[in-house]
Amino acid sequence: MLKRMIQLFFAIVGAVIGYQYGDKAVSLLNEMMNVGLESSRFTGDSFVYAIVVAVVVVLSTSWLADYMVSLIRWGEEQIVKTPVTDILFGAMGLIAGLIIAFLLISPISSFSIVGQILSVFISFFLGYLGFQVGFKKRDEILSLFTLGRLGKEKKSEYVQNVEHKILDTSVIIDGRIADICKTGFIEGTMVIPGFVLEELQHIADSSDVLKRNRGRRGLDILNRIQKELAIKVHIYEGDFEEIQEVDSKLVKLAKVLNGKVVTNDFNLNKVCELQGVPVLNINDLANAVKPVVLPGEELTVQVIKDGKEHGQGVAYLDDGTMIVVEGGREHIGAEIEVLVTSVLQTSAGRMIFAKPKLLEKAL
Repeated sequence: MLKRMIQLFFAIVGAVIGYQYGDKAVSLLNEMMNVGLESSRFTGDSFVYAIVVAVVVVLSTSWLADYMVSLIRWGEEQIVKTPVTDILFGAMGLIAGLIIAFLLISPISSFSIVGQILSVFISFFLGYLGFQVGFKKRDEILSLFTLGRLGKEKKSEYVQNVEHKILDTSVIIDGRIADICKTGFIEGTMVIPGFVLEELQHIADSSDVLKRNRGRRGLDILNRIQKELAIKVHIYEGDFEEIQEVDSKLVKLAKVLNGKVVTNDFNLNKVCELQGVPVLNINDLANAVKPVVLPGEELTVQVIKDGKEHGQGVAYLDDGTMIVVEGGREHIGAEIEVLVTSVLQTSAGRMIFAKPKLLEKAL
């Protein structure tokens, strides 16, 4: 059906060309042949020319019709895969670009053929540029529309008094953010991006036991923040499909919302500082207050693997904090009581050193 429609289009174009220019083409052909006898000249009716040219055009463009059908099918598949918001904002940008092009080319379109060619180029360039701007800046435009719905008075209050704190995956799994919010030290709206939730879900569905437990802990922390704490929580549904890395998406979102990234990821912390994005590092906050675990405290942990040094074993708390157990290698796979000897806290994270309590009793 689609191919027949394209062939019909070519037939109509050929018929119009034959009807309009058939006589002129035949007259030019007669002059080129320089035939002396009038009876030997080519003659015909305009409708005949239209039919002949239409048939010739359809037959000569059969290969082009197949190519156009394939191209249209491909474009249809791409449009179906593309989200409606992307198409909508791309179309809005295209229309805006063409309107600007129309205002610019009006003075120059009257200049001979150079002005016409320039007009076509300007229209194509600004239309393409407008489409790209609308497509790639859709999240920023959506944020402006969101602010617009709040009304003038409420909008001013929203912009001036509300700060957005954007949570990343690591700080959610860490869990201390819930306790900090409960104390009231962090104000504003907690923003949980959809792509962070998606990453957290992948971790919770992991086949690795440690990763699965961390992911589920992160989901529990989010439920606690939403249901138990008196703080505003906003789930940001937008995404930046042209950006692959989650950390880069967080930086982009912070720029769009003019907010702050809350993390305990050392690398993300450095990226935010390099790009001028405000960042709140939970580990830096922990450096300013006493550690959660103090030397002399007792913990019950499960030794998971060998440590770097001879005889050491490694265990983890629920939030992922590493515990290095001196002499813990022989207890791998077992739960033992340990005595904390020291705590090392840096911007990259926290590390606890301990020794088995059984060893302490033996001494």
